[in-house]
Amino acid sequence: MADLLIIDDEKAIRKTLTEILSFEGYKIEEASDGEEGLRKFKEKTYDVVLCDIKMPKLDGIEFLQKAGEFNPDVPIIMISGHGNIETAVEAVKKGAYDYISKPPDLNRLLITIRNAMDRSSLVTETKVLKRRVSKVQEMIGTSGPMKKIRETIEKVAPTEARILITGENGVGKELVARWVHEKSNRAAGPLVEVNCAAIPTELIESELFGHEKGSFTSAIKQRIGKFEQASGGTLFLDEIGDMSLNAQAKVLRALQEGKITRVGADKDINVDVRVIAATNKDLLKEVEAKTFRLDLYHRLSVILIHVPSLNERRDDIPLLIDQFLEDICTDYGTAKKQIDAEAIRLLQQYNWTGNIRELRNVVERLVILSGKGITADDVKSNVMPK
Repeated sequence: MADLLIIDDEKAIRKTLTEILSFEGYKIEEASDGEEGLRKFKEKTYDVVLCDIKMPKLDGIEFLQKAGEFNPDVPIIMISGHGNIETAVEAVKKGAYDYISKPPDLNRLLITIRNAMDRSSLVTETKVLKRRVSKVQEMIGTSGPMKKIRETIEKVAPTEARILITGENGVGKELVARWVHEKSNRAAGPLVEVNCAAIPTELIESELFGHEKGSFTSAIKQRIGKFEQASGGTLFLDEIGDMSLNAQAKVLRALQEGKITRVGADKDINVDVRVIAATNKDLLKEVEAKTFRLDLYHRLSVILIHVPSLNERRDDIPLLIDQFLEDICTDYGTAKKQIDAEAIRLLQQYNWTGNIRELRNVVERLVILSGKGITADDVKSNVMPK
């Protein structure tokens, strides 16, 4: 249930709006002037604020400025019976989401609130995504294979060479792709990721190249594909071994000519994209089985980076465990748990079929189920097969 704050010095207006919006399923709080409204705004995060302009103590424009300084992400809709176009323009310039004259049209008010909430959700999602994208995890490990991967990234990242990353599921192929992008000359551009295995065959072309409105039954509007979204940056094609032969042919053309065509269109679109691909399959065997194009394989594999399994780099396990303990305990808001040497030794001997992804899950399990510290007994009872 969304939380709304209504700020208006007219009790009748507050009562009417509260009754209408409560019936629509919103949770309403009221304030009779700008000062009370600002105090409540600072005490709680609301989804939307409805604010009058002419009020005693603190008028709506002053509230708008102070609220924007405190939390600019909450949409504020100004409502006034003394409005004119200049007032509306001033309110929007100072950060208001929208301006509605009194008495408000009910349908317009409800649509504006819904749109404001959608905008608020998008702002929140964008911030989360930016945090995830900007915070590139460290590549942890001092083993020989990890040193070699780092050295290769340093050499190839500044070039435009296409890269094929191979390795089992869960070894960190995506992390290698992120580091290549981060150290490349395209770091300021987008890094767009596509999991080719997660997209149905009939939709992969639309996902990669986009489509025009009406090009097929469910194409109700134009769609911009991942190649266009990644223009000026990097396109990461994960699990490319699962891509259909038809889509492979179009990817090959995009790599050869730097052009794509949206589904249902006849106009070419130029794209400037560096492609990094990854797979857990042996693509040469897929070529022999006629499920993968040899010419595409050669286009993608200018540089080959193989990420070893966790079982091949057991010396890195203590470092990974230490990092995961720190990350997980920070996420949970608890002090970092200590793990004893025997518990680490047991985890180094374990057969990690799920690689780093499995190790992180196991560490999280141990953090949750263990006492003040993680012991060998915790590992035996919660990790080792019975």
